[in-house]
Amino acid sequence: MKLKGSKMEAIRLSLATCVVAAVTALSAFVQPHTSQIIYKDVTQSIDIRVNDLLSKMTLDEKLAQIQCIWQKKAAFIDKNGDLLPDSAAVYLKNGIGQIGRPSEGFDRSKNTGRTAAQQARFTNQIQKFLVEKTRLGIPAMFHEECLHGHAAKDATSFPQPIGLSSTWNRQLVEELFTMTAREARVRGTQQALAPVVDVVRDPRWGRTEETYGEDPFLCGEIGLAAVYGFQGRGKTIDNEHVMATLKHMTGHGQPEAGNNISPADVPERMVREMFLPPFKKCVLKGNVRSVMPSYNEIDGVPSHASNWLLHDILRGEWGFKGNIVSDYYAVRELADRHHIVADHKAAAMLALTTGVDLELPEREAYPLLKEVFENKELPMAVLDSAVARNLRQKFELGLFENPYADEAKAVVEVGSEKNAKLALHAAEEAMIMLQDNNDLAPLSASKYKTIAVIGPNADKELLGGYSDHPKYFVTVLQGIKEKLGDKAKVIYAEGCGITQPGSWYLDPVLPTDPAEDRKKIAEAVAVAKQADIVILAVGGNELTSREAWAESHLGDRTSLELVGLQNELINQVAATGKPIVGLLFNGSPLAIQNLATKTSTVFECWYLGQECGRAVANVLFGDVNPSGKLTISFPRSVGHIPAYYNYKPTARRGYLWDDVTPLYPFGFGLSYSTYNIGVPKLAKTTIDKLENAEVSVDVTNTGKATGKEVVQLYIHDKVSSVTRPVKELKGFEKVELKPGETKTVKFTLTPEELSMYDINMNWVVEPGEFEIMVGSSSRNEDLKTTVLTVK
Repeated sequence: MKLKGSKMEAIRLSLATCVVAAVTALSAFVQPHTSQIIYKDVTQSIDIRVNDLLSKMTLDEKLAQIQCIWQKKAAFIDKNGDLLPDSAAVYLKNGIGQIGRPSEGFDRSKNTGRTAAQQARFTNQIQKFLVEKTRLGIPAMFHEECLHGHAAKDATSFPQPIGLSSTWNRQLVEELFTMTAREARVRGTQQALAPVVDVVRDPRWGRTEETYGEDPFLCGEIGLAAVYGFQGRGKTIDNEHVMATLKHMTGHGQPEAGNNISPADVPERMVREMFLPPFKKCVLKGNVRSVMPSYNEIDGVPSHASNWLLHDILRGEWGFKGNIVSDYYAVRELADRHHIVADHKAAAMLALTTGVDLELPEREAYPLLKEVFENKELPMAVLDSAVARNLRQKFELGLFENPYADEAKAVVEVGSEKNAKLALHAAEEAMIMLQDNNDLAPLSASKYKTIAVIGPNADKELLGGYSDHPKYFVTVLQGIKEKLGDKAKVIYAEGCGITQPGSWYLDPVLPTDPAEDRKKIAEAVAVAKQADIVILAVGGNELTSREAWAESHLGDRTSLELVGLQNELINQVAATGKPIVGLLFNGSPLAIQNLATKTSTVFECWYLGQECGRAVANVLFGDVNPSGKLTISFPRSVGHIPAYYNYKPTARRGYLWDDVTPLYPFGFGLSYSTYNIGVPKLAKTTIDKLENAEVSVDVTNTGKATGKEVVQLYIHDKVSSVTRPVKELKGFEKVELKPGETKTVKFTLTPEELSMYDINMNWVVEPGEFEIMVGSSSRNEDLKTTVLTVK
């Protein structure tokens, strides 16, 4: 079958030419004389080993290396989850590129997954078969979801990415993903389908929780820390690290109407300045090994078919050498959903020639390429190029030398006590204090004899999407009871529901019964009246904001209001006159003006992972000083969208009868202490456009408690050839200060940070004045300013 359209044909031929040249260059390596099989000789370079192995492969063996098996691996697994060698001889006879999610059991909604030892044993069974029973002995790669810890039974679960970014702590994020890589690799996993570095611009989008927020600089910095954690900082990936996979390239976080996978209606300048910078940083600085395109389209071209994105920018401009893996089922969707080709065979041809090296998660479209290459509809060099990139990953990971996992080591490492302590630290730093009227927090255990813990999220396990079952989960109620012991009486009421019980994986999502909820509200009011203070846990759950992966499995919303009768619960508990601390658990910003009005103190908790309740208790009762900051603005209502801070000068004129500002802005978060951030100082007030600008600022803890402050640096190009945002984050540092202590924070603004795409789409630093703003949030009142002149 021929691809239709002169433009598509030109793209195909251009790519084929490039691929032929690349493979020809690879073939130019001189083959050494040795009695050993060259591709198995560890003393040879990876280029030589790849070239030798590729030269020995049949068409079927090559095609196997660009394919994956996920749920269909059930065809060669027995009822106990072990490999059936006879069946494997049928399904894996030519080898396989990857196998997806070996940790999963037969029912993802229940705790039926493999333990660490079981997964290690299972992956070893498959590797042993592939190494010993296939002609060339090529091991497989196993990939897993690792969004906020390895999504596997008994693995350590820490805060969702939106919570991780709220720590503004690069080192902590790197440590967390180093731990994740170790837990995953020891079980037999070599590739993590993370991090998500999408910039989210619409909080209605159900995947907001998977992102690092609304700012490209922050997403790039936190994403880079995650890549360093997954892969390590060396030139190679050792046996305690895994390949990271950047996703989803690109525009995924600003879908039309907030609806998952909808078109991203964004011009090239916005694509390059808003959505691509995190990917670029992780490619150029982090040497990330894998990239996953997004489901959506830009300007009529789906990302999996975008030569501009994957070839011109990713491989051309940035020099990316790793492999490109499809999002799940995205290759077939070029035909089934986007309708830019007639069938799956044409979809496979288009994806492969565009540069998608591996089809995930099942063997659907790419097996149809056998006929394509037999009939010479595409040059063999196109296939060879993809296979070579996938083989390179396996050589780099050392799989040909040691494809096996250590079952005993897996048992010791996964879900260990030391990993749990790190998860607790992350959960504590992720919490954001949004308000503290009347200095109610931190709470004193000796002040309150009876404490009421109320709300639909007070005694619930809330992990968010792409989670499995950690060894334990501490609810808010459990954490507070554990913290207080016999120091105070803790009483509880659910108050109301949010949805009927369900799972992130399963449908339908059903509302609770209002009549039953009003009975629960009455019970909660009676409990509140008995207490000296109320801790009220509300928000969303894993069903009200989630990835909408099908029309039968939705997760985006048209409203940001609290679901169900939660506002009625808030009103009636507030009417008791008791002081209230509000705890918000959610995957995306919610409209919480009522909660903010009716409560003294509000904490944004997101989803904090397995140590949720302990982290909440430690912060509430002052053992830990809150230091989190918002990485996404909180709109006052759905009608205030968009609410992101880095808007253009003509935006945000105002509304009739309403405030145009967000309820809580990007970068905002309070502490039990207070800080003074001085006026920023420039080493030189005037610089050449190729020079770095050195900025320093003094920050002092003016309060009575040791704490951490996030010092944020923003810039604004005062006059430019095209409009620029009113402010752009270009630096941040988290510093710990004792009471009365002062530290000097230093920033370096490189030409990269000062550059923009000018009227002619050239990446340049334009001469002129830049406002340099430093402070504790993106709000104007929290910033102090100086001016830098670039000549």
